[in-house]
Amino acid sequence: MADPGLPVKAQPLGKTKPPIWRDDRFWKIFFQFVAVAIVVSVLGVALTNMNRNLAIQGRTFNFGFLDEVAGFNIGESILPFKRSDSYLYAFFVGFINTLRLILIAIPMATVFGLVAGIASFSSNWLLKKLSLLYVEIMRNIPILLVLFIWYFVIFFGVTGSEDLTQVSPFLLLSKKGIWIPWPDSTAASLASAAVLGVGAIAAFFISRWRTKIMAERGAPGKTQLYVLLSMGVAGLLIFFFGLGWQFPGGEDSNNIEGGLKASLEYSAMLMALAAHTGAFIAEVVRAGIQSVSKGQWEASRAAGLSQTQTMQLVVIPQALRVIVPSLNSQYITLNKNSSLALAIGYPEIFSVSQTTLNQAGRAVEILLMLTLTFLFLNLITSFIMNRINAAVQFNER
Repeated sequence: MADPGLPVKAQPLGKTKPPIWRDDRFWKIFFQFVAVAIVVSVLGVALTNMNRNLAIQGRTFNFGFLDEVAGFNIGESILPFKRSDSYLYAFFVGFINTLRLILIAIPMATVFGLVAGIASFSSNWLLKKLSLLYVEIMRNIPILLVLFIWYFVIFFGVTGSEDLTQVSPFLLLSKKGIWIPWPDSTAASLASAAVLGVGAIAAFFISRWRTKIMAERGAPGKTQLYVLLSMGVAGLLIFFFGLGWQFPGGEDSNNIEGGLKASLEYSAMLMALAAHTGAFIAEVVRAGIQSVSKGQWEASRAAGLSQTQTMQLVVIPQALRVIVPSLNSQYITLNKNSSLALAIGYPEIFSVSQTTLNQAGRAVEILLMLTLTFLFLNLITSFIMNRINAAVQFNER
């Protein structure tokens, strides 16, 4: 009989594996295989039904129809298009028209949202209430209604019964389009535009340099400020006098000379996208600014920074960590909302695809092309915004 006073020798732990039904790693892998099998099965059933239905109609799944003659006109395009061109080229022209909307609407919506979001913190009562009114109205009505307001009420309401309306000394409006001032295409104007671009890039890096020395050394950065002010004055002079602006003018809409023309359909869709999305971006900006703790505001005031300097140097850089991820969702929504241009006859990619579908009858192929096109646009947008998001995040030391 063992002595109870002696310590009991520890038994080595067993190295046997638990049963497979009690292994968490097995179940994780098993359920992933089950999910993949379900997805593959659903796709298989869908493709089988599609092929069967196409066979009943005497057709097969292929994209050979894209080489056929389109046989329709595209009312507005920066690329030349004829009725004898192919469906594929028509699809490409519609894609370019969509890019025209998106690439201009996104910066405009960002500016609208940034201004309205910052104005919601203004000490000016009128400016603050105007920002609130804009955001509440735009966020609570559908974008299609906003589009109709811009198209039928604002643009057609301004033109009235007159063939040509002088909205301002720099803006002409008629039912055939809108004319705005535009630089000429001479060598001097192109050189001036290149100088402005290089100057803008240089000003960006000088501004970052000034912010860095102000934050790390506590220096006022007056030298860099004077350089930026000088560059700003020079840039304004080049902008107003070096680009060779051409102003529209003429007695009727058929004899307008100078300037750049945009159709009412394009202008209405552009303004609707920018105004509607800008209201949502304003809320994103407001939430990002509010995410900055009050201690940061108080510390900046204690350091002697003005309200503008506080917003520029302290609040906005920290708020970007919250703002940028949400901007991605708003830009993707704007990309998808561009398809609503079909409602007023602007020939973007959805409108061209709808016409092609009515003529060629290739619903599956055309809808697949549309799906992949918008998927491509949104993935590119997400990729760019993810890179920007990584750049604005704070790097811990």
